[in-house]
Amino acid sequence: MRKIIVSEFLTLDGIMESPDKWSFDFSGEEQERFKFKELAESDALLLGRNTYEGFAEAWPSITDESGYADMMNNYPKYVVTSTLKETKWNNTTLIKDNIFDEITKLKQQPGKDILIFGSAELVYALTEQNLIDEYKLMIFPTTFGNGKRIFKEGCPRKALKLVKTDTFNSGVVVLSYT
Repeated sequence: MRKIIVSEFLTLDGIMESPDKWSFDFSGEEQERFKFKELAESDALLLGRNTYEGFAEAWPSITDESGYADMMNNYPKYVVTSTLKETKWNNTTLIKDNIFDEITKLKQQPGKDILIFGSAELVYALTEQNLIDEYKLMIFPTTFGNGKRIFKEGCPRKALKLVKTDTFNSGVVVLSYT
């Protein structure tokens, strides 16, 4: 069975919102290699509407020599939404009804892992339904103060198991939990 993996950029104070405002000071080759390997080990993206719209605006015009943009642009993309009527990024399927059943069916299809980037509201909902198999939390050595967090206030207690730690020279640490 395929795994659903949440891959998030987070500040030390747990903020996942607006990484463009706080993550770039800490970028480096190690992180790029990590993100490339992570994407190559998957073959689909599961996104919320807001993240999808931002990605659909940016990624189709991005090219790179590594092939990361090709993967982003060509992978199947599944978007959980109640408002979108049409898609503008290739290989996109809207999930509008019975989202938990549809996502369970996606997990049962043959293939590699399914990645979620950003998509706070989707992560909250899937966490509550125990549909997340792994969290890869890329912690940046900065605080941001306010914004959406990886786990919303009031979410039920959940014990996770640390399965891997990656540390980069930039001070960024990836904690992988199941």
